[in-house]
Amino acid sequence: MGTVFSFDLRDPVTPPVRRALKEAVAWLHHVDEVFSTYCPDSVISRLGRGEPVPERYASEVAEVFALCDEVAHTTGGWFSHTPGGRLDPSGMVKGWAIERASRMLYEAGAHNTCVNGGGDIRLRGEAAPGTSWRIGIAHPTRPGELAAVVTGRDLAVATSGTAERGAHVVNPHTGEPATVLASLTLTGHGLTRTDAYATAAFAMGSGARDWVEALEGHEGLGITAAGEVWHTPGFPGATGAGP
Repeated sequence: MGTVFSFDLRDPVTPPVRRALKEAVAWLHHVDEVFSTYCPDSVISRLGRGEPVPERYASEVAEVFALCDEVAHTTGGWFSHTPGGRLDPSGMVKGWAIERASRMLYEAGAHNTCVNGGGDIRLRGEAAPGTSWRIGIAHPTRPGELAAVVTGRDLAVATSGTAERGAHVVNPHTGEPATVLASLTLTGHGLTRTDAYATAAFAMGSGARDWVEALEGHEGLGITAAGEVWHTPGFPGATGAGP
């Protein structure tokens, strides 16, 4: 998926947890093989060329496409798995994959974990007994500074922005790169939709704040290309953020 994944486990690593960790890593490699747009031999790349999906992968591809259609409807078309006319469900796949990897660990008994895929994060439980997780949000226009520190338990945190990959999010209504915002962070209860919503909200640009404020179960923090910062009233731990 063109990024780095990390696992932070705060529970004893029992044999079931160790097995689950290996299974979670294997799952992420499997997702990359199926959905990577960087690999010409992946299932999604072959599908984009009009080739059929092998039967053994059909249910996973159908699940992801159904989620993409759902989020496209919820966002009024601001989320698309065909941005610029090219098949690319990456805006859905990473959060979906991380959420399942996190669940694998939880079901094996690791109830206090952080699974991080390129800054899209699924937090479960606590960092330590009585201590919330703390996630720093880098300021995209001020290198070395934090725009906010998200604090919470059992939380999903997803950021879309230009800092790492440049203007890679496309406005699906125009086909042009979205450039009004430099960064958009959403928090929610599950990463699958939170990650996709963050991509959509980033594409909305100046309309993102009003949309996020009306989005049930989610909070947001946006940073404009000019470096101005805003956050919704319930954003958890918006240290250093603007009004």
